[in-house]
Amino acid sequence: MAKRIVWTIDAQENKDSILKYWNHHNQSNSYSIKLNTLFKKVISLISEMPNTGRKTNVEGVRAKLIKNYLIFYEEIQETIFILSIWDTRRDPKDLPYQ
Repeated sequence: MAKRIVWTIDAQENKDSILKYWNHHNQSNSYSIKLNTLFKKVISLISEMPNTGRKTNVEGVRAKLIKNYLIFYEEIQETIFILSIWDTRRDPKDLPYQ
């Protein structure tokens, strides 16, 4: 049974920022649409199989790699909380979870 997905404000802002960046960088929204579709597919997979991501240094928080992005999430009872989306090309010292 799929678990309910809840986006934190930070995660939603991360996603919006990433998509806006690609819209501006490419002068088109086609890549952003494809990337957002990929995010949705992977998050759907996470809702079905929450243990699919790798464990982080924070108890209960897992990470799933999608292209150049890590989606950090936490499972609490029947809900998956999307905590953050992080671009792996950024400085690793700024990584929210290890």
